[in-house]
Amino acid sequence: MIPADEKLLGERAAWLESLGSERRLAGNTLEAYERDTRQFLIFMSGYVGGTVTISDIANLRPADLRGFLASRRKHGDGARSLGRHLAGLRSFLRYLERKDLVNAAGASAIRSPKQPKSLPKPLTGSQALHVVDRNTQMTEEPWIAARDAAVFSLLYGCGLRIAEALDLTPTAFQAKATSLRVTGKGGKTRLVPLLPVVANAVETYAKLCPYHLPDNEPIFRGARGAKLQPAIIQREMQRLRSALGLPDSATPHALRHSFATHLLGSGGDLRTIQELLGHASLSTTQIYTGVDSARLLDIYDRAHPRA
Repeated sequence: MIPADEKLLGERAAWLESLGSERRLAGNTLEAYERDTRQFLIFMSGYVGGTVTISDIANLRPADLRGFLASRRKHGDGARSLGRHLAGLRSFLRYLERKDLVNAAGASAIRSPKQPKSLPKPLTGSQALHVVDRNTQMTEEPWIAARDAAVFSLLYGCGLRIAEALDLTPTAFQAKATSLRVTGKGGKTRLVPLLPVVANAVETYAKLCPYHLPDNEPIFRGARGAKLQPAIIQREMQRLRSALGLPDSATPHALRHSFATHLLGSGGDLRTIQELLGHASLSTTQIYTGVDSARLLDIYDRAHPRA
């Protein structure tokens, strides 16, 4: 139960709806913004001593927002989470401001927490090839081993996010397709090449899968036939990581990082990699240049006789 009056809750629901229908934000972002604003309203109820109203939000001070961020930091939230909290609250307050309900200047006056600079941690080429190999999968059930290998192959061979891979349907692979139409964040679509080895991995899974796979439903299924969930793939990667002696950074998303890093290291240009990954901004893709530079320096340190 959120301690806010009906009018404020109604405006919050309309704001979240607009983010999904008009701005087409990703489902994970919408869930995060819902959770962030719920936590904020719970925090504010302690400030005002009861139910939070539009009037309370209209009278927000920068100190109130800083107090909320400080409380979330005490709960263990890092800089990235705090930055998202503030971004969500700013969006909500701007929405209310457009309806002449509040003044959002206070939120704009607060600096976003400084984000730590961390480079993606890709796998080596040999590590990635072991992960996508059907023979190294941890399950003894042949069709599930083929399924996991196919998903991992899509992450590494096509640079997909987990959600993008698990939303693919059999139609995407019909007629000996040589490319995939992928729906990414914000509902944006892009075309990525489908390597024969990846297509073969998916075909092997589809042939072994004991469930009927309708053309326009997700192709990857869980053990009981429902749509495969990301948590299952994350768990299988954790088991595989342990068996292969891979570092903790070897996650399913690290396969996507590996795709980009290995392409860049083999001469791929940033603009093309940006399009393949579905990044809205080239600056997001440029982080992989730091990974490649760090790798080269590491090789230099280990191999050069004067290092």
